[in-house]
Amino acid sequence: MDNGKGVFSGEKMDEFRTYEDFLDSQIKPVDLFYLEDQELARQLVELGLKDSSLEREEFETRKAAAEASRLASGSQQKKLASTGKELKDNFLRALAEREEANRSGEMNSIIFIRDQNARGQEISAYIDYSHRLKSEDFEPYFSGKKRLLPKTSDLSFYNWRTQKSKHNNSSNYEVITENPSGLLFKCKNDRKILNVDPEELPGDSSTRTPVQSDLYVHVVIYDHVIRKPTTRSCTPLSN
Repeated sequence: MDNGKGVFSGEKMDEFRTYEDFLDSQIKPVDLFYLEDQELARQLVELGLKDSSLEREEFETRKAAAEASRLASGSQQKKLASTGKELKDNFLRALAEREEANRSGEMNSIIFIRDQNARGQEISAYIDYSHRLKSEDFEPYFSGKKRLLPKTSDLSFYNWRTQKSKHNNSSNYEVITENPSGLLFKCKNDRKILNVDPEELPGDSSTRTPVQSDLYVHVVIYDHVIRKPTTRSCTPLSN
């Protein structure tokens, strides 16, 4: 049998759903061969006769501590990137206001940015904020160490000097380019259409918010709130 002293850390405790599972982990095939009784083998482990001194009370204590540690760790991992940052620009404050909802899936925001790249070329893009949050570390953006700039991997990218354009579906949106009046984005979560034409309404459950920013030439944020399907009860028809 394995020694129970100091061997089972918090990570190990997560492997055992019950105290009996822990006892079974201490039982070797040879023990069952000679004892021919799993319950008896468990009792020998519990009594410490097989070099295990981890009693039920201690097991429960360690398991509870491991669970508390896991929850605390998960809570820290969910900490928002904007938390505690001094947000000096309207754009960063707007992103911070939307961060939690975009991380949780309650909202899928699209950010339109028009600015200049390192070569002085004017570029623009429609950025899936939720997608970027999951694929990038946003702390440098919120702390002002980096600027959020258009990428060729965004939903829609355009270089105004070279006239290079790219369109990419994301985890949240499908890009529709065949629309005569301009781009449309179909939300994959609820299949609703978001229209980014400033002369048109953005669509059901969507809003358009221009943002005055000292960091960029032009910024607009489109917020699409995800409507979760409601469960309807069926009432039997009476004859």
